[in-house]
Amino acid sequence: MPVAVAGFVLSTRGSDARPFRSGLWAGLVFGVVFYFSHIFWMRAVGIPAWIALSTLEALFYGLMGGASALLQRHRWWPLWFASAWAAIEVLRSGWPLSGMPWGRLAFGVVDTPLAEALPYAGAVGVSFLAALLGALLAWVVRGAHGPAAGERGRVTAAVVLAALVAVLAVPALAPWRAEETGTFDVAVVQGDVPGPGDDILYDFRRVTQNHVDATVDLGARIDAGETTRPDLVLWPENSTATDPFADEQTHAGILEAVAAVDVPVLVGAIVDGTGPDQVLNQGIVWDPVTGAGERYTKRNPVPFGEYIPWRAVFTKYQFFDRLREVGRDMLHGTRDEPLPIDGVPVADAICFDIAYDDGLVAQVRNGAELLVVQSSNATFIRTDQIDQQFAITRLRALETGRWVAVATTNGVSGVIAPDGTVVATAEPRTRAVLQEEVGLVDGLTPAMRIGPWSGRAAAALGALGVLLGLLAYRRSGRGDRSAAPAHDEQENGVTRVSEPA
Repeated sequence: MPVAVAGFVLSTRGSDARPFRSGLWAGLVFGVVFYFSHIFWMRAVGIPAWIALSTLEALFYGLMGGASALLQRHRWWPLWFASAWAAIEVLRSGWPLSGMPWGRLAFGVVDTPLAEALPYAGAVGVSFLAALLGALLAWVVRGAHGPAAGERGRVTAAVVLAALVAVLAVPALAPWRAEETGTFDVAVVQGDVPGPGDDILYDFRRVTQNHVDATVDLGARIDAGETTRPDLVLWPENSTATDPFADEQTHAGILEAVAAVDVPVLVGAIVDGTGPDQVLNQGIVWDPVTGAGERYTKRNPVPFGEYIPWRAVFTKYQFFDRLREVGRDMLHGTRDEPLPIDGVPVADAICFDIAYDDGLVAQVRNGAELLVVQSSNATFIRTDQIDQQFAITRLRALETGRWVAVATTNGVSGVIAPDGTVVATAEPRTRAVLQEEVGLVDGLTPAMRIGPWSGRAAAALGALGVLLGLLAYRRSGRGDRSAAPAHDEQENGVTRVSEPA
């Protein structure tokens, strides 16, 4: 990763005449190559969606390339470059529409020495550190101010790089670990998806019945003394693809499952919205005594997958015919408070929510002691998306210092410890129940205490760096225009060109 970032830096240095434009084109090429391959799995939704989303995200790398060319024009540019890189990641993670966080540097550091920095610096901070490593490596290659700086610049860069590596060794030698205040027994249900396995609507009633049957079987094993009674049973997103309050068969199945285990079941349900063209994606706490209670609504529905922006425009064209399959638009959730389940505050994230900072950070800062993820990755079950998302989930365990339980319809389900270790996992495309006793943590990591301020600081530093780069470019431009023209001198019949002082 640092080598790749260093390559980005060196290729976006830009020409002296038009640095932003030349840097922009180099950054755009980088973005196209990286993002089209990184989210190749989006072709499972549709080739137009893959092309459109990849092209949009590649533009951000073009913007970063232009900024990089400007930032490299003044002293200590690696600091400004890393700040701008982290700021661009934050920007594209929330805009346009709900943004697309996939491809952030921090999402690739699990199982590397940088992972131990996550509890201290968070995802934004670790992206900054990874970008800074790459920028310093490029500084070593080119010298402090380009090849003309010679060995002095390279020595300075090497010393700074070594100092950063030494700083990053501190979290690895003294990893952040929270004291557990209690335990919680969680049963994760992966019911499987019938038929081809990649279409949740192929037989949505069988999907629900699979989760009901798995939970009833768990209840039978509890009654037989083969396993302990959990404190919570976790179902995935889309475990009911129809409104359980409006559909009698689905409602009856949930009641049967909850009664069998006699503990709360967090059901992933599609619920009708207030209007005929609206729908909600919710995690509903279904209590064996009081019934359906607290709910978490997915905060970040996927554009063009779960709702269609500018629907009237896009559905006019045959090229976007598949968008018509999204018949109703999913509404955004706004909940910042964790779900109270059996006296324990639990933070919920539904599928792609795990890649966004806002919802999880808010719930943890508001007292969540355990994280759960409800996901339906059936559409991507034959792609690398399911592994990428699980890696992001492991990052969140490290960043928050919390245990994480993940339930998916058919992969990847698992239980993750606060140090990112995968304690249990289920094979994709199988029916399974994972039951683990996990720890409860109420302490906040430094990253959670910092919260959104790391992103704000990166944005401020990045903007300041670009401003300074623009000023340096304008000053150099004025200097060139105001300089006296060179004049020729004759000496012994040889013409010499004298440059102005």
